[in-house]
Amino acid sequence: MVLGAAGFIGRWVVRALHARGANIHAVVRSPANADDLRGIGATTVTVADLAAHLRIPSLLGDTQPAVVFNLAGYGVDPSERDHQMMEAVNARLVEALCLALEAQPTGAWDGLRLVHAGSALEYGAVSGPLTEDLTPHPATDYGRTKLGGTQQVMQSATRSGLRSAVARLFTVYGPGEQAGRLLPSRLAAARSHSRVRLTAGTQPRDFTYVEDVAEGLLRLGASQAAPGTVVNLATGHLTSVRVFAETAAALLGMRPESLEFGALPVRTGEMFHGDVDVRRLERLLSWKPRTPVAEGIQRTWDHERQR
Repeated sequence: MVLGAAGFIGRWVVRALHARGANIHAVVRSPANADDLRGIGATTVTVADLAAHLRIPSLLGDTQPAVVFNLAGYGVDPSERDHQMMEAVNARLVEALCLALEAQPTGAWDGLRLVHAGSALEYGAVSGPLTEDLTPHPATDYGRTKLGGTQQVMQSATRSGLRSAVARLFTVYGPGEQAGRLLPSRLAAARSHSRVRLTAGTQPRDFTYVEDVAEGLLRLGASQAAPGTVVNLATGHLTSVRVFAETAAALLGMRPESLEFGALPVRTGEMFHGDVDVRRLERLLSWKPRTPVAEGIQRTWDHERQR
């Protein structure tokens, strides 16, 4: 089962599961996404208001999924600023999901029963490397509510031994990313031959290609991770926003002067941090994301042109 299957990352998880022959139960908020998800491999598509939580026990009871991938979230888009909705989707939904899974028989599947997508913003302001053992101090409502979801997974693991893990995601990019974000805005500017207003671009980011993220989530689901494990799902290499934008511009044939660095202020809540520690990921999966930034940008551009 994939919750939030119509989202940017959720769609790639559906594709990756389909490529491996899985029976996929996709859960979405809008019926408008149903046909598209069936087209990329979903076996069934259910429309449900996950913020209400009431459907969770029946959804799990009807489908008896071996593993649930929770990609549902609220607050990444700057327009999503309803705090009550953030709390409902990012934290309370996870609580309901854990309780419902605890009440279900485990079945024959020996991997994890829940893989929950966390966020780098759970950490808050950190001057050095980001390791999973740091005490989080989130500085935004989104970060605080996502941390609330992570804590629900950890509490469930302690309470019942629910086989579960949280994958903390960083700056995920690739085909299907929401318009207005860093790479989609470069693609749009390349098509229209327009200029792009940017911050100074000094923010360090662990840019992780979306297909690598989907691969990591599936590998985590099939792993023997200890219940309640939190793991950074990232490359372990930092690239500044400026270098990413310049790399994209060069690959897309944009003139360097079309990038107006410093034209925008840095947004409140932007993270500045050291390298992301991915040693736990590598120990657990004998794998980590390896798509270089330039290759990921090129694959995104190729995908968009094919569409």
